[in-house]
Amino acid sequence: MKKREKLEIIRKHYPNALTTIDFINKIIDFIEEKLDLEPAEIMFADSICSDDVNSIQYPVRANEFLGPFKMGGLDGFPFTGLTGMQAFASHVPDDGAVFIYYGPHIGISKEGTIGEINRFGQHKPSSCCGAAHGALHKLLDNAIKPGHITEIDYQMNTIEQILYNQKDRILKADIPLFEATEIIYESIDRRIQQLIEATKYNCKYIILVGAVLINSDSDIGSFSSTKRFDVIDLKKGTRQDLLSTLN
Repeated sequence: MKKREKLEIIRKHYPNALTTIDFINKIIDFIEEKLDLEPAEIMFADSICSDDVNSIQYPVRANEFLGPFKMGGLDGFPFTGLTGMQAFASHVPDDGAVFIYYGPHIGISKEGTIGEINRFGQHKPSSCCGAAHGALHKLLDNAIKPGHITEIDYQMNTIEQILYNQKDRILKADIPLFEATEIIYESIDRRIQQLIEATKYNCKYIILVGAVLINSDSDIGSFSSTKRFDVIDLKKGTRQDLLSTLN
């Protein structure tokens, strides 16, 4: 299947989606041309789901950065919290930058089915993101108790509470899993902003990319739909919205 055919499937739901390879190439080009830095001067962190498919479909060129530091747990929520962000910030080269990529993920099969993919070596589709899918089913079954977070399943319970707090919005949606993913993105974005505000960085820039990471079947690959692309100049104290440069 040609790239344009793959994109046609994904862009029915995410019109600005790029392949993850094209996405990371654009980011590296920007860093080199606009910030005059090399990938080896960038400390990279991601806050994406710990699902194995995200490691399998990770763009190889991302390995040119330092890292990655892993901030995310189930569906990408930054469960390493402030300690994780501060640890990551202390690892960055003094004259370099930090690059943070964050957001939930969702599956779209080659048939265009949202919420599932065919994984490597399997002949039947499975859910993606499984945590969001499971939390959504509990929500629809009225099986989530408000405020219920346990030690043994803390991450999943947190995702459940995020959806529970937006139950009406999800129930009104044409595609509940799509809407649930949007809600999880918004929650991740808010938390990342909080963590950045509470962290000191001894470098030149913070490169901040919020997105929905889209997985597809093993022979299709992965895609990224960017929702935020900000560059914070720590020396000048400025913040630029550069989202339009990726479209």
